[in-house]
Amino acid sequence: MKPVMIIRRVYDEPLSTDGYRVLVDRLWPRGLTKEKASLDEWIKDIAPSAALRKWFDHTVELWPEFRKRYTAELKANEDAVNRFINELLKQKHITLLYAAKDPDHNNAVVLKQFLEKKM
Repeated sequence: MKPVMIIRRVYDEPLSTDGYRVLVDRLWPRGLTKEKASLDEWIKDIAPSAALRKWFDHTVELWPEFRKRYTAELKANEDAVNRFINELLKQKHITLLYAAKDPDHNNAVVLKQFLEKKM
């Protein structure tokens, strides 16, 4: 059975319904302690590359191209993605955590859609 996957901002208070909490950013969120983040895992190797992250810089106008480029990176990183999917399939509820301020234009949105199609 496929797990239920949601997206939340890592700065939000953890909820008991979050299940398996995974940070999917390459960089650690500013000003946040590991205890406060309450993570089960931090997956850096499937986050957007540093070059892509810097290029996008959360510019909404670049969103369509960011989605394409990040999806291409995920497809090229099949081993890491498959390892992550194998871990996710052991869970019932998964929360993908991101640090960006924009809830609609961040890497977790793209990653969730990519993973849902692959699982």
